[in-house]
Amino acid sequence: MKNASTPFGFIVATTSLAFVVSQLDVTIVNVALPEIGKSFGSHISMLQWVVDAYAVAFAVFMLSAGGMGDLLGARRLFQLGLLVFTLASAGCGLAWSAFALVAFRTVQGMGSAIMIPSSLSILNQSFADDNDKRAHAVALWTAAGSVAIAVGPVLGGLLIHLASWRWIFFVNLPIGALGLIFSFRLQESGKSEQQGIDIAGQLLWMLALTGLIAGIIEWRGASIPRAFIYGGLVMSIFALVLFLVREKRASSPILPLDLFKSRNFNLLIGLGMMLNGSFYGLVFVLSLYLQSVLHYSGLQAGLAFLPLTGGLLISNLFSGMLTRKYGIQVPIRIGMIISVVGFVLLLLARADTPYWLLLPAFLGIPFGMGTAVPAMTTGVLATVDRSRSGIASAVLNTTRQAAGAIGVAIFGAMTTGGAQAIVRAVMESALISAGCLVIYAILIFKGLKKE
Repeated sequence: MKNASTPFGFIVATTSLAFVVSQLDVTIVNVALPEIGKSFGSHISMLQWVVDAYAVAFAVFMLSAGGMGDLLGARRLFQLGLLVFTLASAGCGLAWSAFALVAFRTVQGMGSAIMIPSSLSILNQSFADDNDKRAHAVALWTAAGSVAIAVGPVLGGLLIHLASWRWIFFVNLPIGALGLIFSFRLQESGKSEQQGIDIAGQLLWMLALTGLIAGIIEWRGASIPRAFIYGGLVMSIFALVLFLVREKRASSPILPLDLFKSRNFNLLIGLGMMLNGSFYGLVFVLSLYLQSVLHYSGLQAGLAFLPLTGGLLISNLFSGMLTRKYGIQVPIRIGMIISVVGFVLLLLARADTPYWLLLPAFLGIPFGMGTAVPAMTTGVLATVDRSRSGIASAVLNTTRQAAGAIGVAIFGAMTTGGAQAIVRAVMESALISAGCLVIYAILIFKGLKKE
């Protein structure tokens, strides 16, 4: 793709709008969970579905979306994704029941699955001939999402305070409309030689991930018989095995297994999963902790989240500078070390912990993650040919979203049982996250090759 006539800033800003609305919904929704629960009389498991329906749909459909972007053109898919996401946001705001909200959240996730890999593919192909410019573009794209994550809790708390939780979804409408208008100035990308989409593989992947998440979320619930939960988990494993067999034999797989021949690709994909699983799960638990245990209002909780989310913005920009100067290894290593320290500091959380004691953890966790993620993204794209950037970015974001959904399911399940259970969940989630990152850091330090 050549975009000589389109300014660098315009391309980055337009593609970033997709990431903005996608990430805005993550933190806005978490802050609104207690109010949504009160509105519909929902249990913890239903609140988990409000978060995970989006993440699961995102992860389920993104693999096909990545291939479709390479097959049909990234700009067309980008526009379709924005349209679907924007309309679904309106549906979420108008939802008449918890079930309807979860259904529209699912459609929102489908929209994100279509627009996120295509937006990243547009960036990668636009600046494929200039590695420094591509790294800068990816860092700014990631930073835009980080701004949305940072603004989300405060904006969500303010909207809940002034109106109701429904406005956290309506706020997506003008952003989505603006992105659609601007997108017509982007040039269409070249198409790959891929001949079609693997429908059977898509269905098997959907069964595998949905069965796993449903089993984890409903594990401690009493409304669904154990036999169905066990059956769902067994089905998930069986579907995953069939999916891998299918992808190995399919002529146009949605997950080309040859991508995993690269050691760097495998390690960086795993890192993305570790970071997303811990962060998404922890944000869910902390939203309940701040409002249900420390009794913060929605607006107070939003302001309390600001360091946790705002730290991502500064560190994303810092990561871009480090990557351009030293490559991907330095920011990844620094980021992992800082993240581990942040999670350990969160072990100070108690039922009456003052906010100033939580602040170091709320700053350290995002700063570490925000330093590692842009370098990780750049590293993944560097392992593939530019014609496969769509599917590579789809695999990266699919695995990260799947891990995020699993994190919410596992950590959220720990909160069942009142305020004491929520406090324990914060500490256990932090300990699990720190432990997993320490183990993975050893693998990264020993195994990641110089790009």
